[in-house]
Amino acid sequence: MRRPARRAAPPRPPRLADWRRRLRLATVLAVVAFSLIGLRLVQLQIASPALAARGLEARLATVVLPAPRGAIYDRNGAVLARSVEARAVYADPVLADDPAHGADPNKTAARLSPLLGIAASDLVPLLRRHNRPGGGASRFEYLARGVDISVAETIDALNLPGVRTLRDERRDVPGNDLAANLIGFTGADLSGLEGLEARYDKLLRGEDGKRTFEVGRGALEKEIPAGYHSETPPRPGTSLQLTIDRDLQYFAQRVLSSAMRQAKADWSAAVVLDARNGEVLAQASYPTYDASNPTNPATKPTDRQDVATSVVADPGSSHKPITLAAALEEGVITPDSTVTVSPCLTRAEVSRCDTRPFSSGTKITLPELLAYSSNVGTIRVADKLGADKLYEYQRKFGLGSPTGEGVPGESSGLVQPPENWSGSSSVSIPIGLGVAVTPLQMAAAYAAIANDGTWVQPHLVRATIPPNGKATPAEPAATRRVISPATAAALREMLEAVVTVDGATGQDAAIRGYRVAGKTGTGQQVVNGRYAPGEVASFVGMAPADNPRFVIAVFAHTPYGGGGTVCGPVFRSIMQFALAHYRVPPTGTKPPDFKISS
Repeated sequence: MRRPARRAAPPRPPRLADWRRRLRLATVLAVVAFSLIGLRLVQLQIASPALAARGLEARLATVVLPAPRGAIYDRNGAVLARSVEARAVYADPVLADDPAHGADPNKTAARLSPLLGIAASDLVPLLRRHNRPGGGASRFEYLARGVDISVAETIDALNLPGVRTLRDERRDVPGNDLAANLIGFTGADLSGLEGLEARYDKLLRGEDGKRTFEVGRGALEKEIPAGYHSETPPRPGTSLQLTIDRDLQYFAQRVLSSAMRQAKADWSAAVVLDARNGEVLAQASYPTYDASNPTNPATKPTDRQDVATSVVADPGSSHKPITLAAALEEGVITPDSTVTVSPCLTRAEVSRCDTRPFSSGTKITLPELLAYSSNVGTIRVADKLGADKLYEYQRKFGLGSPTGEGVPGESSGLVQPPENWSGSSSVSIPIGLGVAVTPLQMAAAYAAIANDGTWVQPHLVRATIPPNGKATPAEPAATRRVISPATAAALREMLEAVVTVDGATGQDAAIRGYRVAGKTGTGQQVVNGRYAPGEVASFVGMAPADNPRFVIAVFAHTPYGGGGTVCGPVFRSIMQFALAHYRVPPTGTKPPDFKISS
């Protein structure tokens, strides 16, 4: 029997997803997503300040705020050098070299060059995008400083990409060449390069400030008003008040230059000292230069030197009063002594003769020795004194050492200790040959004679004036006793013979109404180990001789000419002006009536 067919089972319904499983999967995915978000937030929290700082740094520009440089005044407050308002032109290389905004350094440099007087090839490297030495793009470069305000306004009107101007200063020297060899000059950044500007640069220049700010790009290449801004104000420099008298300095320079052009001098110097306190009232050099334009191609480096402190030469006979001062102080001679002379004196094959020879065996007085500048007589006095004592007094009078006046590069000169003397030194050194001095050293030595035997350090700075305007007097000058007041007075009287005795070497230095004491000199200058052609003439003197107020030293290197003829008239003119300018009354007494043997 056939079994009936088995009916197929109905299909099972689709199995539904497990909701619990889906929930677990969704939870895991959510946790992972939030974890990633959390990690990213943590990462941003840690990294964002550094990223922000880097971004800010790229937008920052720093501008130096120059400190106003102190002025230099004369003793009466007249301006010798000062800073005046000007403009600086600067560039942001990132903006000046941005092709996307039409910035082309070459075109910008070409437009700036005629306005600034700077070659375009020198401007292009500053305008091109470059990094600072420490890394990072440079956002500030000076293109020019001390630019006239009108020129800066023209540049601003051009609206050149990345080029702007800001307030600056420029050094102004109203007198041009007035005391230029003393004052010196500054560079484009107003740092002192020569003279007192260099010697007192740290004091004069103050302390620069700076301004750091955030700059936009493109059309916003200016400071962002609400952006980062930090500013440190500059601290102004301190001013100097010098001992120099502007009017006397001008007159001394004018007289010196005129006379030395006529004499065809290579160089010359005139120093005016206040005999009482060592203040330098004038210090003129020839040749000179325009300190407001020191880079003038016509100016030679030697034109800028201060001759009174940098040039050394034999003083010649103007050294003789030092020899006599030492002998008088040591008592080997007295003011009434006489010296036995002859026409010439020879030692170690070197002969020294007198230009006004006396017959052998003639006895001359000390005033006569000075009046006619007897070489033989001076050597005889030095023989009595001895080499050791002569050297000792040379040093006491300041020879062989810088005076410390304040001019940078001052020479020390040279005096030889006795152990270095040669066989002919005893007939050379006492009369000022083989001795190297500066004009200022000799002025200071004579000032010791004028000041009753006390050497006073010459100095140029009278006071410093800080930004608050309250002047601080300079420290008192160093002093030392060299000879006694009695010796100084006796020597001053003897030195009057040089100006008053008939036929004396210094008659051209006489001043009507005033007693004058001084000494002529004729020496030579050593250049590269050899005596240079020509002669070094000098006259150093004081007035009024009975109560000295001023000491003036005049030195000049000329083809030919003694101290009396070349320097005596210059001394007379400057001394006359100084006495009148400071209202020094005429001398009330007459000079001594010197007894002359011939």
